[in-house]
Amino acid sequence: METDLPLIAGLVIAGFSVPPVLSAISERRPPRSSLVTILIAIGLITYAVMMKPGGYAIDEIPDAFFRVLGRLL
Repeated sequence: METDLPLIAGLVIAGFSVPPVLSAISERRPPRSSLVTILIAIGLITYAVMMKPGGYAIDEIPDAFFRVLGRLL
């Protein structure tokens, strides 16, 4: 349960980082800051998967999202 937060934070950060990367690529400029945030997201997701015994299955992600949302609200 304590690995749910890094997993969801990583997925949200990765989701918000994709549009700036695509924008930078389309404008032919290097997406430096966006790539840094994607690396942070990958690190959070990797940490969550490595620390949870057995890892995460794809069908567990929505449950983890709602557990984290429930804890925050």
